[in-house]
Formats: sequence, C-alpha cells, structure tokens
Amino acid sequence: MTVTGGVLQAVPALPSAAVVAVRLLARGDDEPPVTLPRDPAREAAERELSKQMYHENDPSWLQRALEAFWDWVDDLLGAASTATPGGALGLVVIVVAALAVGAALWWRLGTPRRRPVTAPALFDDRPRSAAEHRAAAEAHATQGHWNQAVQERMRAVVRALEERALLDPRPGRTADEAAAEAGRALPSHSDRLRTAAHDFDDVTYGGRTATEDTYRGLAALDGDLERAKPALAGSAGAHPDARQGAAG
Repeated sequence: MTVTGGVLQAVPALPSAAVVAVRLLARGDDEPPVTLPRDPAREAAERELSKQMYHENDPSWLQRALEAFWDWVDDLLGAASTATPGGALGLVVIVVAALAVGAALWWRLGTPRRRPVTAPALFDDRPRSAAEHRAAAEAHATQGHWNQAVQERMRAVVRALEERALLDPRPGRTADEAAAEAGRALPSHSDRLRTAAHDFDDVTYGGRTATEDTYRGLAALDGDLERAKPALAGSAGAHPDARQGAAG
C-alpha cells in the first residue's frame, strides 16, 4: 500500500512471473537467465519415458515380428502385382493356376516314391519255405494288412522259383534282382515280375500303402508262375538253371 495525502491506497499485486522479470531488470547486470543444459534434459526425459507406466500397452515382440512379416509379405505381393500383367487380379489368376497344376500332378502321380540308394535284401535271416510265406501272406490279407501281405507274397514267389531251381538260392538278393533273373527264365512273365518287385519296394522302402488289388494281382502272378514252363534251352536269353530244369 502507498500513502497519498494521508490516505492509504491498495496497489494491485503483480503476478509472480512479472515480479521475477522486474527483479531481473532491476539487477541491471548482463548475466543471462539460468537455463537447464540440453543433455541432462534429454537424459531426464529418457528416464521418465522409460518407466513401465508408459509401456503397458506396447505390442509384444511376437506381435512386432508378425507385423514386420506381414509388412514384408504385403511389399512382396505389391511388387509382384506391379510386375504381373493385369496387376493384382493377374497375380491371383497365376497363383490359382499353379495350385491347380500342383493338385492335378499330386492326384495323378501320388506321393513321390522314395527309393533307397541300395535296396535291402528280400529275405530276413530265418529261411522259410514258399508255403510258409504264402500262409503268412494269406493271414495278413485276412486281417486287411495289405502291406505285409504283399511283402510275404513276393517272398513266396521268389522262394518258389528257388525251390524249382529256376533261381539259385542266394542270400542278400533284392526283389529287383530276383525279378530280373526270373524274367530271363520265364520271359512271358518278365513284365509282371518287374511290377511285383516295384510294388514290394514301394510298400517296404518307399512309404506307399498297398491295396487289396495289389495283393490279388501278386497272388495271381504266384499261381501263374507255378504253372509256367521255363524257356527252352535253345531260346535266346534262357537262364542256365532254366535250361537244366527243362532238360530234367
């Protein structure tokens, strides 16, 4: 308050900011105002923003990875649609056509065959007669175990040819080798013998599943071979054992 002519008069209070400004002007010196340096200010802001309360709704690392992946896919498809005649529609048509071709090939050819580099032996360590292999094959067929039925029937075919001296008994022989040798002794059945060997390899080593028709065809071949006559001694490509059997 001020005294004017003996009367007290109130002076309005200045705002705090104005007071500070007046005081600085009243100093009359050239000192700059006090300011906070840039680096400590940045560090203080970073510490504050690093608190968990500011990151509770941030996406997880998995969400960030998925977003990055889909962004990459989107960029890739965008580039492909740009380079493809017809744009995005043309790209869709090409993809659908490729899928249709792949499905048709899969339906036509089935599961790719996996053949071992060296085929294992046809027989195991314990020798059995052709009749024993046939009995085992029929037992598997009765239960619908077509893979095992095909395996045992092919062994019966080869063992029967060995028992007739059309093949020499040889441990370690493969189904393909047996079919090739038997085809020389019985040339009229060579194609069916090769097919039987391939069926045996497919279900034994190639991961294929045999069917009843596969087994019935092999059983019919077994019966036909029992009645088949070997090639005559003068026939071209006759097997030596076949010539001996014919002479006997």
